[in-house]
Amino acid sequence: MTKRDLLTPLGITLGFAMIMAAIMSNSGSEGISSFADISSIFIVIGGLTASMLITFKMEQIRLTKRVLKEAFHKSQRSIPELIQLFIHLSDRARREGILALENELDEVEDPFIRKGMMLAVDGVEPEVITDILTAEITAMEDRHYKGRQLIEKAAEYAPAWGMIGTLIGLVLMLNKLAEPASLGPSMAVALLTTLYGTVLANLFFTPMAGKLESKTEEEVFIRQIIIEGIIGVQSGQNPRILEEKLSAFLTEEDIQTEKNKTNEKSYAGEKLNEA
Repeated sequence: MTKRDLLTPLGITLGFAMIMAAIMSNSGSEGISSFADISSIFIVIGGLTASMLITFKMEQIRLTKRVLKEAFHKSQRSIPELIQLFIHLSDRARREGILALENELDEVEDPFIRKGMMLAVDGVEPEVITDILTAEITAMEDRHYKGRQLIEKAAEYAPAWGMIGTLIGLVLMLNKLAEPASLGPSMAVALLTTLYGTVLANLFFTPMAGKLESKTEEEVFIRQIIIEGIIGVQSGQNPRILEEKLSAFLTEEDIQTEKNKTNEKSYAGEKLNEA
């Protein structure tokens, strides 16, 4: 399950706002029009699109919208909740046998957990389960890399096309050396393409690629926890031992949050008893 990640649009909006504020602080609102040039936009966007079409297959190009969408969403999965799920499954498997988990797996939303637990219920060897699920993690990393590669390449190409636009502008400017009054405005227009390309790369593409990479690392980390949980349930580990084992993956913040929840429950229980 995912929800909208507000930090990505917030960061992009803040970046543009700071650029606009810097322009307006020096030249007022009239200065903004000096930074708008249609020909520069055509060179950067058109050149970037052409480079992407040459570099990637159409099947990969079609993934662009989905990949960009991923940067604006984040997973809602909680590691403490994941640990509690495996404690519950372990407890039931020890009391009723691992086959008793088959019907309960229909309620598990995560297909990775469901697949691993079904393999465990079917009696597949732990080493084989680990190999199968690890191979799936590797395949996921490969898929994510191919999607992220679109954004990383765009981050490389955008400044280059900005420089190409600047060179074109300089050539046109040098052809007008006989008109000194036009040199300043011509130079300003020539530099705009470099500005556009650099902003696209450093405010949009590069940070977005970084966020996608961190999301992949987080997903791999969570799936490693899932594998440990599945193997623990299948091997009939004591729920308390399994909890201690999986708790090693918790951060200090997660541990403190769980302690606070436990204290709140204890306090509520004491109040109820007093009543």
